[in-house]
Amino acid sequence: MSQLENKPLQFLLADDHALIRQGIIFLLEEIDIDFTVFQASNLQQTLENFNNHPIDIAIIDANFPDGNSLSIVPEIKKISPETKILIFTGIDEETHSLKYINAGVNGFLSKMNEESEIKHAILTMIRDGKYISAVTQNLLLHSLQNPAFINPFNALTERELQIAELYAEGYGNLEIANKLDIKQNTVSTLKKRMFDKLNIENIVELIDLIKNYY
Repeated sequence: MSQLENKPLQFLLADDHALIRQGIIFLLEEIDIDFTVFQASNLQQTLENFNNHPIDIAIIDANFPDGNSLSIVPEIKKISPETKILIFTGIDEETHSLKYINAGVNGFLSKMNEESEIKHAILTMIRDGKYISAVTQNLLLHSLQNPAFINPFNALTERELQIAELYAEGYGNLEIANKLDIKQNTVSTLKKRMFDKLNIENIVELIDLIKNYY
């Protein structure tokens, strides 16, 4: 039996849409548990709640007007290591769930799910302290055989990572070659190899990947 069962629970609902927060409250009322709800509509308010209240379960969106919740997971874990975190979001589960799980959250749930599955996920968080959907379970199994499932940058060599970072900082081929003391055609070769591994075609896509994973 989970330590969360048979006790009054304190939830944090963090989403910039009030209707989403209210919808979760309706589900909590249907589950028929003794609970208190705190609410946040941005990352700053989310962290303030963790500093001001003992939170048992946090249901947090992935994206807010002031940033991505992935950026505050380490701080949340530091402030309140016992809190169970469920990411409840509209972003694609197959693309994004593993990076959140890898960052230390306890569950990832798509807003595209039916109400019954959302309720099941909350109940599972209460009972087990975690929720792993069938989609994410499958991704986790694949990630055991291929680390790039968790983070595509795991497929790169140390030199390729260096070059990726320099491209993202705005350096060109010649500048990178001079900075790393290698030939310019070597930079071009490594760039092509890196793009193939990451399955991208240009620097814009590289920067987007870095923002999401690295």
